[in-house]
Amino acid sequence: MTRQSRAFSEIRLRELTVPNRVWLSPMCQYSADAHGAPTDWHLVHYGARAAGGAGLVMVECTAVAPDMRTTAGDLGLWSERQVDGHRRLAAAIARLGSVPAIQLGAAGRKSSHGVPWDNAGTRQAIGPDQGGWQPLAPSPLPFAGLAVPSAMSIADGDRVLGDLEHAARNADRAGYAVLELHGANGYLLHQFLSPLTNHRTDAWGGDLEGRMRFPLAMVAALRAGWPQHKPLLVRLPAEDLIEGGLTTHEAARFAARLGRAGVDMIDAGSGALRPDARRIDQPLHNARYGPLFRDAGTLAAASGGIHAAEQLDEAVPELVDAAFVGRAMLRDPYWALRARDAEPRVSWPRQYQRAF
Repeated sequence: MTRQSRAFSEIRLRELTVPNRVWLSPMCQYSADAHGAPTDWHLVHYGARAAGGAGLVMVECTAVAPDMRTTAGDLGLWSERQVDGHRRLAAAIARLGSVPAIQLGAAGRKSSHGVPWDNAGTRQAIGPDQGGWQPLAPSPLPFAGLAVPSAMSIADGDRVLGDLEHAARNADRAGYAVLELHGANGYLLHQFLSPLTNHRTDAWGGDLEGRMRFPLAMVAALRAGWPQHKPLLVRLPAEDLIEGGLTTHEAARFAARLGRAGVDMIDAGSGALRPDARRIDQPLHNARYGPLFRDAGTLAAASGGIHAAEQLDEAVPELVDAAFVGRAMLRDPYWALRARDAEPRVSWPRQYQRAF
């Protein structure tokens, strides 16, 4: 029978109705073609999760510019070839019954490294002589063993803001219904926001007000390129989990500003700014930050630590308004249908019903 759970109820975001609140978390596949466009792998991967019952399928972190990728295998959204590939991908997700969404990313200092399955992976710097590029960041502070980034100039910042707006327009043209900015996990927005990675003495640094200035400009650029009737999310760190880093109080203050800037939902994360950040290995660890962001005036979502159907009931709606599921859906494309149905029902794809 079908479980009666709020996690499988509809949710309204601006003019969009999402059929349920169990969503595929953006999990990088590092499998773009040589031009940064989606491949058949992406069609099969995301299509299976759309058919598998996820109410919203969030396509992996997609770079807004070549030097804002993490790896040479990242998807991008700066060229017409990439838009064409994403249009095909978004249409497939929609045809299979899910809401097509995309996460845009600007990697900053966590850039130009290897893919996870090669040698040292994400700790392996790929230099310009090996097909890599020079990273940009708020301050010239490297992440782990990666290259020392160049401190962003005002001109660099203006270019990145233009890239964000352009990518948002491309995401709309490609047919995505929801847009998210990856502002956590030590990416560029997070680097500006945290005092541990932002040592600037100009208008983009200093106290929290200064450190928020460029991140707020990033969101304004996205909102300028993204239609007003379409929802905008930001994945945001609730805290750095390092002494002297971003605090929950500061994150809540920033979230309140994001709400006033046109952000509809905060997707809560934590840590990952530096390798020494404390790790929280317990169920629903990021969902427990949901009330913090709700109190700041936005809807809340989270990923991390959701592996069992029963955890959805604990998370939604008590802690968050929607739950992103990552690794569990990597293991099982039909995880959402299994979580919804105690035994096979008509909600499963009709092509598979005879299997039961």
